[in-house]
Amino acid sequence: MQNRRVAFLGIDIGTTAVKAVLVDIEGKIFAECDIEQTVLRSNIVWVEQDPVMWWENTLTAISNVVKLAQNSKYQIEVIGIGLTGQMHSSVLLDEKFEIVRPAILWSDGRTTLQCQEISEKIGLQRLKRFLGNRPVEGLTAPKLLWLKQNEPRNFERLKTLLLPKDYVRYRMTGIVVTDHSDASATLLYDIYRKSWSADVLDILELPHSILPDIIESVESAGTLQENVADMCGLQKGIPVICGGADNPVGAVASGVFQQGLIQSSIGTSGTLLMPTDTLNVDKELNLHNFVHCKEDWWYQMGVILSAGDSLKWLRNILYGEKSKTSYDSMIKEAESILPGSDGLIFLPHLVGERTPHNDSNARGVFIGLHAQHTRAHLVRAVMEGVCFALRDSLEIAKEQNHSFTEIRAVGSGSLSKLWRQIQADVFNLPVTVVNQFAGPAYGAAILAAVGQKSFSSINEVVELWTNFETSSEPNSDVVSNYDKYYSVYRNIYPSVKASFQEINSLTN
Repeated sequence: MQNRRVAFLGIDIGTTAVKAVLVDIEGKIFAECDIEQTVLRSNIVWVEQDPVMWWENTLTAISNVVKLAQNSKYQIEVIGIGLTGQMHSSVLLDEKFEIVRPAILWSDGRTTLQCQEISEKIGLQRLKRFLGNRPVEGLTAPKLLWLKQNEPRNFERLKTLLLPKDYVRYRMTGIVVTDHSDASATLLYDIYRKSWSADVLDILELPHSILPDIIESVESAGTLQENVADMCGLQKGIPVICGGADNPVGAVASGVFQQGLIQSSIGTSGTLLMPTDTLNVDKELNLHNFVHCKEDWWYQMGVILSAGDSLKWLRNILYGEKSKTSYDSMIKEAESILPGSDGLIFLPHLVGERTPHNDSNARGVFIGLHAQHTRAHLVRAVMEGVCFALRDSLEIAKEQNHSFTEIRAVGSGSLSKLWRQIQADVFNLPVTVVNQFAGPAYGAAILAAVGQKSFSSINEVVELWTNFETSSEPNSDVVSNYDKYYSVYRNIYPSVKASFQEINSLTN
């Protein structure tokens, strides 16, 4: 007879995959599954996905982990479900909760004019006072203005706006809510009052009624409906906990919710997430200021749009999109190249850039290329360029008198010893990795464990579940060398910004 073990199900609605993970009461992963997702790109800046695909892939991922768990020596009983997902991506529903159009994703760059309009209508001072964030392409509010101006019939049909994890949870429970971490990243939310901003909605002439109620990340948001439970092999009535946006939920999984720690995430995009218990926005709003999943905490975040995607792009052009060449083999070649890539520097702005430039016209650049450079130099230069781009966010935070003691690396950048060492040397901070890490999906399972009342706090779960591997320590000689290269890197964008704008006008 099998021993009974309770478990928590964490689900991450990512851009490249839906991930489901089953975690037991001690934090051990019983089973995990990734279901790959497709992205719709009709031109260079439009990036969309079908929310129905998210839902179908979620059902498949849950079914798969349930089947995998059934093969273990334990009888697994899921007692709580938590969700997370990509931020900013807009799910637009009509009065019957049918999808109005494909979701416009976080990496979409079509809203430059709408961002300018928001900046002009609200102004920098009121942006600071109401939102604590600057309008940038990919955020939710500019997408609503774009819809209103370019697809008025679809805008008229719009009755409910949801974020990706909220849509999937609605399909699970029939309940429509969001949490503070996702709401705060829409540019429609007052980060000081922790509520939707009536002032901003009125200024932008957007209806208040389309926005869902907001609850805490660890609050219950309904229970699993019977028809859904039947489809994926679970019991009906399992509590479904609200969850949160993927970056802060990932930070929950890596224990990054105290000052002095930074979460560095190198996945499709790249982020530096820096928690704070005191809201202090930078004067130019170059860093995002959002609400953390831990109550009464915020975080500042810098974002680059093409991190792991830059290495993927390089692999595709060097080897072909159908090549089976692994990233590990590419990185192995790059290990033979000295820091600085023999004078080759890469700007990873392949689809525009967020922090600190907020420029949808920005493009990728190799500078310093000469006849002795090899494929391995290109790979290392891309890896270094991604880290230089992330360092821009660190420098802004330091200007606010923040000090840091440790980087905790997640995403694909945490899996490579070389990429961890480059981060340690570029940031001049030790880089540690979570020993058992399934990304934001694991963080969603943590939120489920707290929301289901098996634990009293996020801190309690993380202390019990999370362990860390040995750090990659910065090498003082390499740090000094990278400081010089970073100084050159910082001067490149201002030198070519005007050329980016001219190129964009020619190609458009």
